[in-house]
Amino acid sequence: MSQQNVQIKVYGSEHPCPSCLHSPSSKETFEWLKAALTRKYPKQSITINYIDIEQPPFENDPYVASIQNGDIFYPAVVINDVLVGEGNPQLKTIFAKLEKLGYISK
Repeated sequence: MSQQNVQIKVYGSEHPCPSCLHSPSSKETFEWLKAALTRKYPKQSITINYIDIEQPPFENDPYVASIQNGDIFYPAVVINDVLVGEGNPQLKTIFAKLEKLGYISK
């Protein structure tokens, strides 16, 4: 089992991403990801937070700036400060990153 506590951030907005109109909302993506991680990696320490790109404080967060500048689509998923998904993040990619960090699936 992993000894570290992975930090996952889901960046998003109440407003849908212009390029992602038919995808789930950022908040829905956050809730869906949180539930999926809890099922797949029970009793393993994962911290997941939602960051609203329109509601400070996000204190000079480079991902917020990149999203606001249009360089990254949201919702964006960041694990330990590494972007692993944007627009319509894929569970397979997120799970692969966590397993590289030592997490063991149920």
